Amino acid sequence: MSHAPLWTAQEIAEATGGTASADFDVSGVAFDSREVGPGDLFIALKGEATDGHAFLGKAYDAGAAGAIVSQPIEPPHVLVADTTEALNALGRAARARMKGKVIGVTGSVGKTSTKEALFAALERGRRGRVHRSVKSYNNHVGVPLSLARMPRDTAFGVFEMGMNHAGELAVLTRLVRPHVAIVTAIAPAHIEFFDTEEAIARAKAEIFEGLEPGGFAIVPYDSPHRDLLVKAAEDNGARVVTFGLKQGADVCAAEAVPAVNGGTLVAAQLPGVELCYTVAAPGDHNVANSLAIMAAVEAVGGDLAAAGLALAEMPGLPGRGARHEIALEGGTALLIDESYNANPLSMAATLRQLGREQAARRIAVLGAMKELGDQGASLHAGLAEPIEQAGVECAILVGAEMNPLEHRLEGKLALAHVADADEATAALRDMMRAGDAILVKGSNSVGLSRLVAALAGGER
Repeated sequence: MSHAPLWTAQEIAEATGGTASADFDVSGVAFDSREVGPGDLFIALKGEATDGHAFLGKAYDAGAAGAIVSQPIEPPHVLVADTTEALNALGRAARARMKGKVIGVTGSVGKTSTKEALFAALERGRRGRVHRSVKSYNNHVGVPLSLARMPRDTAFGVFEMGMNHAGELAVLTRLVRPHVAIVTAIAPAHIEFFDTEEAIARAKAEIFEGLEPGGFAIVPYDSPHRDLLVKAAEDNGARVVTFGLKQGADVCAAEAVPAVNGGTLVAAQLPGVELCYTVAAPGDHNVANSLAIMAAVEAVGGDLAAAGLALAEMPGLPGRGARHEIALEGGTALLIDESYNANPLSMAATLRQLGREQAARRIAVLGAMKELGDQGASLHAGLAEPIEQAGVECAILVGAEMNPLEHRLEGKLALAHVADADEATAALRDMMRAGDAILVKGSNSVGLSRLVAALAGGER
């Protein structure tokens, strides 16, 4: 890895069409003054509620080497007409100077965990030369910021892209210009803003519009929207690679058996090669995502063997499958943290995995699913079947949206329906005992991460 600065003042000025007040180098980029570290570039964005220019003092106090501003100031800066457009321009410039391969990831579920696992899989073979978007920076501000942070000598870049409305992904993918575009799965997430699940699939398919010529589209074979995604990819000149658990996919699991550590041993069939590896994170959904990862690693010329080793070592992410042992009288309980997000597909997948856990009892703490619009009641009620199939004996339902599910489950298992995460924490403390396996899952805004922090220790 070279020690060249991330950006020089002159490069920033050239990329944004701005004017540099002085020579300076930066080693990072931030638009939140609370995230600024020594040597960073602070971009003073103007939002609906706040103006980053009001936080310039804090940014420089934290060690910012320079800033992008739209009004003159004394400290080192680059003056531009519009700081939001400057962020986009800096992202485009970062992408333009990068000579490696870029992978874009979208989907209704599994975006962040797939992005993180793909980063680990590529990083294992090219230490220090792989860049990815941090956290869930996948929107109109997070994507250009993640691009702007990409070092000039990056070999592989991995970027997550999300959307709530049609047309959003088309803009992001043209910034990222991926060589490989992955759609993990389609589910009725954000269906409040769409007429049908098919409309969601069409919006996700926008990722193919930004593909570099000759690029790869990696599409879920098992999805009911497979043909729609394949056609959209082909219409954009992509080479299509399907992945899935079913035979017939270009990249499929010829065999998948439980591993001793709770994960899955996978025998994968890729075009022209067979590969055996372990996925540390349990669940069919993680096996399926691993196949997409292997397809992407092969498409960009990465090291498949190193990728397999990385997947075997990947722990669950906080809020996305992290597993905690909770000490209780007489032993421990297993708490599975899926608190970051929820939609009907991911709920069913994680409940299915809960049903496979060896446990004295299975407990599900389920928070409301958001942005489901008119279908909310039926989709919440529909969770009854996967709950029963998983052999869940106790359930704590969180939020008013869970009323239809409560009615479906009454009399079938031990049930508590509470208003918020704090009440859920108290209810679970009273309910859990040694030998339990506990799934905690809900939309992020329900705040079940507080429950996990309270019971498993350590604020996230």
